Amino acid sequence: MKIRTITIGFSLSSFKDAEAGIKFAANFNQEAKLFLESNGYEVQTTRIATNSWQEYLGGVSPDQVIKEIQKIEDICKDLGVSFFNIGYADTYENIALIPKIISNSSIIFCSSKMGDNVEGLIFENIKASAMAIKDIAEETPGGYGNFRFCAWANCPAGVPFFPVSYHGKILSFSVGLECGDLAREAFLISPTFEETEKFLLEIFTENLKKVEVICWEISKNFNIKFTGIDSSLAPALDRNSSIAYSYESLGLGKFGSPGTLAISAMITKVLKKVPVSLCGYSGLMLPVCEDLGLAERANEGCYNLTNLLLYSAVCGCGLDTVPLPGDISIEKLQAILLDVASLAIKLDKPLSARLFPIPGKKAGEMTAFDSPYLVNCKIFNID
Repeated sequence: MKIRTITIGFSLSSFKDAEAGIKFAANFNQEAKLFLESNGYEVQTTRIATNSWQEYLGGVSPDQVIKEIQKIEDICKDLGVSFFNIGYADTYENIALIPKIISNSSIIFCSSKMGDNVEGLIFENIKASAMAIKDIAEETPGGYGNFRFCAWANCPAGVPFFPVSYHGKILSFSVGLECGDLAREAFLISPTFEETEKFLLEIFTENLKKVEVICWEISKNFNIKFTGIDSSLAPALDRNSSIAYSYESLGLGKFGSPGTLAISAMITKVLKKVPVSLCGYSGLMLPVCEDLGLAERANEGCYNLTNLLLYSAVCGCGLDTVPLPGDISIEKLQAILLDVASLAIKLDKPLSARLFPIPGKKAGEMTAFDSPYLVNCKIFNID
């Protein structure tokens, strides 16, 4: 098990407070990273998230918003910060500005709100989000800018994973894990599928409680609130920690075969039962281009977009890093987002969509990402 991210969140009321806040957050992340490493954990990334950028960059022109965000990025780079999230936009006009934010930055992440259980579906935001995905694909090399943007529904503050992460009111931190190896360990020692849930809960409880103890100590030492662990089964680019291959070790066939839904439901049930302070999704992530096994099974046609939506009904994240044809219409993107948001609100769960239209590529062709975070995969057929 690895620590995928330590994410600290703080609120800004105006841009003039940004530099001091980022310096404090960067220093905390470095100290927390060293503390976890001294206890034997590999920490892959540290990240910073703020409240919605609309709250501290409101009232200025779109051009000025871009300039201020570029200044934030410059501060981050000077401090060695590689992941910075400016939170979400929840108006049509501000979502429409996101492609310019993404194309004029390199480490800035952000998101859009499609609805929640209070407001219901916000149809104009869903349309604006679809347009933003399409524009980002066309305005960034290879469409890679969509790695830093997602659209969500029902997602709370304090999720440690990007791009959905945004901050609430109180200075706090949370952690996200990469723990596919724990699932594989549990599955390999389970004599029957019926007993898998028991072994999985035991292994996750043992390992996450150790992390929680350390995080509470960090919280006490720095007087910063610890909001919890996102227990989500985050993906991996190595074969031994692949989510898909972990599934298959149970002997029910390849990922995408009958039984995949049942395994997804069982894993999610366990992740939400682990007796530690939980936050964020705390569910199952199935990001196609962030997991070697998921990408390979997609290449073989073992599952499709509809299957992923079905699994989202019983697991955690939604649609993540799904490669799509470059000529996909805004209307089809809007329909996909509408499905995700409808599931989130109907089932009262956090779901997001990070979609990758690939310019100049068609269904069945391979992506050509040159990224340490992504594995290449065949583009999905959405007809």
